[in-house]
Amino acid sequence: MTRVAAIDCGTNSIRLLVADVDPATGHFAELDRRMRIVRLGQGVDRTGRLAPEALERTFDACREFAAAIGELGAEKVRFVATSASRDAENSDMFVRGVLDILGVEPEVVSGDQEAQLSFDGATKELVGSDHLDKPYLVVDIGGGSTEFVVGDDEVRAARSVDIGCVRMTERHLVRGGAVVDPPTPEGIAAIRADIGAALDLAEETVPIADAATLVGLAGTVTTVAAIALGLEEYDSEAIHHSRVSLEQVREITGRLLASTHEQRAGIPAMHPGRVDVITSGALVLLAVMERTGAAEVVVSEHDILDGIAWSAA
Repeated sequence: MTRVAAIDCGTNSIRLLVADVDPATGHFAELDRRMRIVRLGQGVDRTGRLAPEALERTFDACREFAAAIGELGAEKVRFVATSASRDAENSDMFVRGVLDILGVEPEVVSGDQEAQLSFDGATKELVGSDHLDKPYLVVDIGGGSTEFVVGDDEVRAARSVDIGCVRMTERHLVRGGAVVDPPTPEGIAAIRADIGAALDLAEETVPIADAATLVGLAGTVTTVAAIALGLEEYDSEAIHHSRVSLEQVREITGRLLASTHEQRAGIPAMHPGRVDVITSGALVLLAVMERTGAAEVVVSEHDILDGIAWSAA
């Protein structure tokens, strides 16, 4: 058994998982799991640089995580950084800051590596399952990018494309420094066009329509699931391995498209950091289901963060 700490720093959020892991037996005991919305990718699509205030928000979260890791005594720490860090010209500032605080250098992984980690995190507990058909299509809708991975017990094909919920929102729904509420028909059409082009790219590498089970990861999917379940507060146990139908996703997306900031913020299970970007994320999820013909999405709370923990062990 090895006590490991895994950190996933994406475009919108940074998350920590501390767990006791034994890869030989498949034992996985979670000790601490937490998430902070830091919006590291703020403005990256437009400026190509990480904003100073975004870096400081991220470093504050790293200081909190460092204290938790020290208290629990993790033997190994792995820090993986994703889309925003790959795209930024000044990513060296990010690397130096993390190294100073946590004593470990962040690994700015490629999209393909990110996809592999997401697949491992989502499917290790599904391997051998008799209630879900293979192959799986794992779709991880992040802030800056979305990963598509097809596999059964192992990955067959993977592709990362730049249609994250933050990227789409900043590109098409921001006017005068504020998110347009509700989004305009032109903004929605532009997002749908970007998503369609990105799905075309993904299909060049990944046979997304061949999968028997669609597994959805990350905050967009889990939030849509929480809405579909009618939860009065966010409940990871209720959300994990829930199933949301295409009809439910279509109805929820339509409702979000017609909503204002205040209406979305009033949804009980909505994290404040997702209020402005959930609409774009829901459009991505809906487009994936329509393109693949999936009648439902199996929602997983286990994702790249769990994959990082397995790899650290």
